[in-house]
Amino acid sequence: MAVARFYHLTRDPVEALLPLLIGKANEIGLNVALRGIDKARMEMLDRILWQGDGFLPHGMAGGPHDADQPCLLVWEDTPASGLANRPGCLVTLDGAEIGPDEAQAVDRLCVVFDGMDESAVARARDQWRALTGAGIAAEYWSRESGRWECKAKHPRE
Repeated sequence: MAVARFYHLTRDPVEALLPLLIGKANEIGLNVALRGIDKARMEMLDRILWQGDGFLPHGMAGGPHDADQPCLLVWEDTPASGLANRPGCLVTLDGAEIGPDEAQAVDRLCVVFDGMDESAVARARDQWRALTGAGIAAEYWSRESGRWECKAKHPRE
């Protein structure tokens, strides 16, 4: 069962964090499902993930090679268990849905939210309450000091 890791973005855009999250998951042999709520946004991220110095192989869902993708970008509420690339890591953006059953079905769960958007923060709080209320362990990560640090855990240690 995964620990739900909530990443509170306050310094950098999501595009700066995604290569780190996806890369770390791929390094330990986990395929990733990157779930958003809007196809146009996921298409933009598709273009961005191909840029830069690093190589981050991925594809948009619905293509002929979905099963081979180490990172599959989806924009609807397709259960991670039903995705062709069999993700061990689910990363959600923009308030995309994640239920307790899905959280229990993956090895790693990352909920990324924009700390400058009050509705995104409220949505993340709702997701935290729903997941922890269902018995899912959760961690809150912030980059206030310049590096990512775990600021809170549920249950507390």
